[in-house]
Amino acid sequence: EVQLVESGGALVQAGGSLRLSCAASGFTFGDYVIGWFRQAPGKEREGISCIRSNGGTTYYVDSVKGRFTISSDNAKKTVYLQMNNLKPEDTAVYYCAASKSGWLAVVSTLYDYWGQGTQVTVSS
Repeated sequence: EVQLVESGGALVQAGGSLRLSCAASGFTFGDYVIGWFRQAPGKEREGISCIRSNGGTTYYVDSVKGRFTISSDNAKKTVYLQMNNLKPEDTAVYYCAASKSGWLAVVSTLYDYWGQGTQVTVSS
């Protein structure tokens, strides 16, 4: 059974940091691109970053570039999203997802498997 389990969401003050984790199981981790998406209340889901598990190539959208860092521990089949200098507009449910397409992109339709999400709330 394929599973993606996010953890690490919390309430944090603006300027603070969090590290999200995405633990994967049930598929060949190295064959997939793992992405992070987020959805704020009343807004569409937004892709923010992804990593090619086999090789470590990364991609970030401009809104998080320089503040967020994605990394992968292939031995643990876990992808991390280190989030620094958090802003109130980063408040959202954060999801990880896995894509076998090979594309290093955060287009949701490319992703085959999704986690349940973890809440991040940034207070001002």
